[in-house]
Amino acid sequence: MEVIDRKHSPKINEIKQAEIIRASEFRLKNNIPVYHINAGTQDLVKIELLFPAGMWQQPSPLVGSAASAMLQEGTSKRSSKEIAETVDYYGAFLETNITHDYASVAIYSMNKHLPSVLPVVKEIINDSVFSQSEWDVYLWNKKQAFIVNEKKVSVVSRKKFAELLFGNEHPYGHNVSEKDFDELKRQDAFDFYKKSYTAKDTIIVASGNVTDATLKFIEKYFGSTPASPFLSTSDSKKWGNGEGEKKGGTHLVEKKDALQSAIRIGKILFTKEHPDYPAMLVLNTIFGGYFGSRLMANIREDKGYTYGIGSGMVSLSHAGYFTISTEVGADVTKDAVKEIYFELNKIQTEKVSDSELALVRNYMLGTFLRSIDGPFALADRFKGIHFNNLGYDYYERYVETIRSISSGKLMELANKYWKKEDMIELVVGKK
Repeated sequence: MEVIDRKHSPKINEIKQAEIIRASEFRLKNNIPVYHINAGTQDLVKIELLFPAGMWQQPSPLVGSAASAMLQEGTSKRSSKEIAETVDYYGAFLETNITHDYASVAIYSMNKHLPSVLPVVKEIINDSVFSQSEWDVYLWNKKQAFIVNEKKVSVVSRKKFAELLFGNEHPYGHNVSEKDFDELKRQDAFDFYKKSYTAKDTIIVASGNVTDATLKFIEKYFGSTPASPFLSTSDSKKWGNGEGEKKGGTHLVEKKDALQSAIRIGKILFTKEHPDYPAMLVLNTIFGGYFGSRLMANIREDKGYTYGIGSGMVSLSHAGYFTISTEVGADVTKDAVKEIYFELNKIQTEKVSDSELALVRNYMLGTFLRSIDGPFALADRFKGIHFNNLGYDYYERYVETIRSISSGKLMELANKYWKKEDMIELVVGKK
């Protein structure tokens, strides 16, 4: 019997490349593109329809999220209960979702049950009725949840920070108020649904055990929907990508009874399309992008100010930004902000050591391998490039950047993009 040597760490093998299964494409009769990834080992498939019906396209606040939520609340043929019972009977799972840039309707099902569950999906997309009784319940619940969340410093800081980055009139930056719920009308959400959930500008992503029969079912149920015109209510040329539009400053939303303060620091930056984006992901990981990051080591492990702190590079379809976020005890807010800027200055003035960079390289490459493990993860990787107008070569450049970037280049990027005077600093709570 082999004895395990527990006194020494196991050998670390270098990850030199990462093979990613690419999506194939075909077009339905109505020209809807279907991107499919056949990578499943079990008889399970996810079929996701994505529509230009996100916050970017909505004509007024909350309309997009309301339209998405109401899809499962009844059609002219089935009540919300009947929809749920039908899907559950076949062991499937139906979900609707909305992001800043698009809305989606997804079904997880065994292939043999697609003839039974896809008609339900088609029905909620084409024939939702937004009944007044369901609407009243939805609106009341959402408003009550909003009132409760407005007392949480973490929620207030997230919304206020977006407003500071983009402006309250920008689709990405509008800070929802209680008044928005009072002004939200069922007819507005229904009209948005009828205009947005059409074949025009829609894509379908199928992943899992995608067979020829799977694709035929998709054609049968979604290939005959007419492609009616769609008019976006937000103009990307008007808003731009936001780069350089905002200067730094300090902001306080005071909560006198708060036991904790939420801290957000960051700035408008750029999307995945920018050539420096992969390198900035490496820099961000070192700074605050994983549990062993510098921010965690200092502010959590050494100072004990928080349970968690992190930083991130956020890439949306029309803008990107960098953010640092944490919640700390109200009595150490100033000290926590001071330490954040200490770490920011340190990464700008001292080169990252070879050992730290090697650790982060292995962590990021390992994380990337996990992120392409399985068909549904591969579908997410596809969406990550599709909605940023990128090809699979982005991931090749990403891996190569991780493997080759130097500490000198990282310090150069930190000085170029993370100037303290450009940072927006927000505290919600006490300072």
